[in-house]
Parts: sequence; structure tokens; C-alpha cells
Amino acid sequence: FLPSRLLVLFCVINLLNYVDRGVIASNGVNGAPGNYTCRANEACSHGSGIQGEFKLSNFQDGVLSSAFMGGLLVASPIFAELTKSCNPFRLIGVGLSVWTFATAGCGFSVGFWSIASFRLLVGVGEASFVSLAAPFIDDYAPPEQKSRWLSYFYMCIPVGVALGYVFGGVVGSLLHWRAAFFLEALIMLPFAVFGFVSAPINLMSNSNDGTCVPSKRPGLSKLKGVLYDFRDLFQNKVYMINVLGYIAFNFVLGAYSYWGPKAGEAIYQMKSADLIFGGVTMLCGVIGTFVGGAVLDFIGSSIRNGFKLLALSTIVGGVGCMLAFSSRNVVLFIFLFAVAELFLFATQGPVNQLNLQSVPQELRALAMATSTVLIHVLGDVPSSPLVGLVEDKLHNWRSTALILTSIYFLAAAFWLWGFLLFFFGSVEEKQSPQAGQEETTLIQH
Repeated sequence: FLPSRLLVLFCVINLLNYVDRGVIASNGVNGAPGNYTCRANEACSHGSGIQGEFKLSNFQDGVLSSAFMGGLLVASPIFAELTKSCNPFRLIGVGLSVWTFATAGCGFSVGFWSIASFRLLVGVGEASFVSLAAPFIDDYAPPEQKSRWLSYFYMCIPVGVALGYVFGGVVGSLLHWRAAFFLEALIMLPFAVFGFVSAPINLMSNSNDGTCVPSKRPGLSKLKGVLYDFRDLFQNKVYMINVLGYIAFNFVLGAYSYWGPKAGEAIYQMKSADLIFGGVTMLCGVIGTFVGGAVLDFIGSSIRNGFKLLALSTIVGGVGCMLAFSSRNVVLFIFLFAVAELFLFATQGPVNQLNLQSVPQELRALAMATSTVLIHVLGDVPSSPLVGLVEDKLHNWRSTALILTSIYFLAAAFWLWGFLLFFFGSVEEKQSPQAGQEETTLIQH
């Protein structure tokens, strides 16, 4: 493998992961609830898509969007620990196989509990990939382009979600909402097979030859090692501040990605909300994510500069979103929302680069797994059902969107706190050459 080919492979897989997120949130697949309690003299609406067919409330629908997190929560630390005895690339193949099975299962589901169970398995499958892909990229990227390469990878998040909106809307309207899941599984299947039949690729901190070697450590000793790793991670001030900001940021972004098309349709009577939100998210996500990584590489990808970029981008993006949802004109809304998303998506490369920079090499897989779990468990997992509850009470999508958007400023406050740690000298960065590269280490006072 050339490093660039590995990057392309991981970007395509990441794209498909997030296409699935967009599909289940799209109006064409997610659908709309029906009016099942109408009186005899009223016209009944049986709704459409998943929500209509399974008669889901907004709260149940929000839970459905977050069900994958249960599997991700359990499986991510397991996959991170397995990297010490199994080849990481093979583990990715295992995860993608589970993902393919679970996504196809969503198409066969018969009710709320069955589709929720398959969404949980989607999280198990995704766990191996989200834990290991970023450390692979960080290992093989040119030293002066690490932030940019990570930005390419995380650029696939907005593009994938946007494509999912469009894909779900088109397939759901032309065929059936179930067909969207079947097609997703079919597209991912070759990548799952490839993870097993290709030559194994190692992380630089892993020398395993591709087979799983049983650990010689007793079970209790192994458990203690994992707990010590978690202790070191949670005692890392820089890492935890970065993750806290990422949690608040993802709380808003996750709810936007799920409820955005419905909110736009309700507030501005958008006839093609899936296409509009998908197009804006894709364009601004690509440009914003690329520019964010390029800017950080240009000014120097230090942790201090990373925090500075994260705080400023989030403040500008948050103000832009507040102005957008306050506007009364749909054209003005689209313009302001697009500008805001440019700044917000500029955070995606830098925030994950900080996760990798702030921990020792042997903790990178666990750091990425823990970050992914936390930003979902405390971020977009509760945000979707909570926003559904708020909307069930307010019945006003504009007010709901403005309340949600205000949380962006909490994320900016955490990242500003991280920058101030360096500004006032409570944390220092020291550059030390290692393995032919310069690696940032931390000295905490």
C-alpha cells in the first residue's frame, strides 16, 4: 500500500458510514408520523417511511437515531484493546462485516425494537473503524500534512451525511425506505471482504504479523492494564478539555444532522428539504473541513494553535447559525447557514488531530475510541431525543433550533479554556525529535 491509497480506502469507508447516518435521517426513509387518533369525521394520515410504518413518536424516532451508540459504547474499548494482540487491519474487516449484516437487517426489520436492535449492531461494526482509522492515517501521513490528511478523512462526515439525505430521499420515494438499507449493505460488502483477503497493514506501534495472538497476561492483569490506560487518559487535562468541547459541539451537530431537514421544511416550507440541506452540508462541509486542516498546517499544528482555531471557528459559526434561524426569508437562511457551516466544519480535522497529539502513541487507539464514545453518549445520542421532546412541548421548530444552537458557545468556551492553559503557562509544549519526525509532548504543571 502507498499511504495515499490507504487514505483513499479509509475515506470511502468513512463516507459509507456517514451515508447511513444521512439515510436514516432523510425524509424519504425516516418519513413522517401519521394521525392515528383521528375522529370518525376526520381524514386519517398513516404517515410515511419508518416513522409512519412503525407508528413512532418523535421521542422514539430520536432514540432510533441514537441506538447505534449502545454497540459503539461496548465495542470501541474492546477493539482498542485487541490491537495489542491482533492486526488492526483485520479488526477493521471484522467490524465492517458486522456493519454490513446489521445494515441489511434494518431493511428486514418489522417494528421499533427490531430496527433499534439492528442499529445497535451497526454501532458494533463501526467501532473498529472509528477507533483505528485515524491512528493509521496519523502514522502514514507526511509529517507536514497530518492535519490536512485527517481533514480529508473527516471531510467524509458532512459529505456522507449529505449524500445520505439525497440517497435516502431519492431511493425512499422511487423504491421503498427498506431498499436504501439493502443498497448500503451491498456497497459496503466488498470493503468488508477486502479487510480479510488483502495483505495486513500494521500500526507503527504494532508489530503483529496479521494473526490474533492470545495474550499471555492473566485476565485480571489484562483488565488492570485497561483500567490504567483509562486512568492515564482521563487524567490528561488537555485531552479531556478537547473532548469536552467536542461533546458540546457534537450535541448540536448531531441534532442538526437528524432534525435539520424536518426543521427546514416546517419553518420555511421547503419543498425539497433533503436536497437543500444535503447540498449545503456537502459543499460547506468539504470546503470548511479542508480549509480548517490547511490553516492549521499553515500556522503550525501545535496544540495551542489547534485550540485557538477551534474556539474562533465555533464562535463565528454559532453566531451565523443563530442569525440564520432568526431570519424570516428562506434565501437569507440558506446563505447564513452555509457561511456558518463553513466555519463549523473547519473544526473537524483540528479537533481529532488534538486527540492524537495530546496522548502517548500507545494510547492513540483508545483515545480515539473513548473520544468517539463520549461525543456520542453525551453528545448526539441524547440530543436527538431531547430535541424531539422540546419540539413536542413547544411545537415551534424555530425556537427549538435557536435553543439548540446556543450550545455551540459552550463548546467554544471549553476550547478557549484549552488555549488559555497554554497562554497562562499551566501547560507547555515541547518539541522533541522522534523516529525522524517532530512529536509534540506535553508538560503539565
